[in-house]
Amino acid sequence: MLHRWLEIASTPSVKAERERNGSAAQYARVDGTLDRTGPVRNDRFGDAESEFIAGRDGFYLASVSETGWPYVQYRGGPIGFLRVLDDRTLGFADFRGNRQYVTAGNIATNDRVSLFLMDYAHRRRLKIFGHLRMIDRTADPELVASLASSEYSARWERAALIRVEAFDWNCPQHITPRFTQEELEPMLAPIREEIETLRAENQRLHHLLGRKA
Repeated sequence: MLHRWLEIASTPSVKAERERNGSAAQYARVDGTLDRTGPVRNDRFGDAESEFIAGRDGFYLASVSETGWPYVQYRGGPIGFLRVLDDRTLGFADFRGNRQYVTAGNIATNDRVSLFLMDYAHRRRLKIFGHLRMIDRTADPELVASLASSEYSARWERAALIRVEAFDWNCPQHITPRFTQEELEPMLAPIREEIETLRAENQRLHHLLGRKA
């Protein structure tokens, strides 16, 4: 059974490094080294991937320039702004930033991109290989509008469509847990309630002691 993400990532130089470091056998049966027959895994999103993507409020996007330099940027927005359009397509409305247009320029000559989606709180991450296409708002305003969020105050310039080639779930090792304000709220709510209870009790005691004095 072929693992599509590993097939793409397992270049000859990568396989050579695995040989040198003793991990070649661990991956040989899923990266196409030994067996390319049978069904292909990790090339189409399932329920787990769709649910994970829908819960993200940002991701890291990597592209490569025509001079060979990699570029990584962070794309953020309201939860769910990156949408699963079907089992092999992602889409999002791209809003105006600092207007450097590095990613837009890079994909004009090489549309290959890599995405990292992080859930720091639960120490999970999803890696995606795909091909990115930008569609200007003036060319297809209905598409951009369908991907944009009316609850987010940003100027949407274009639609971004990613044709997914493969994905891979990474292990949780070395992911430092971090929490958003929304993720912290359920943990902080009981503490706030306890503080309010103690404050009320403190005021009651102060009032009682004042009367006795």
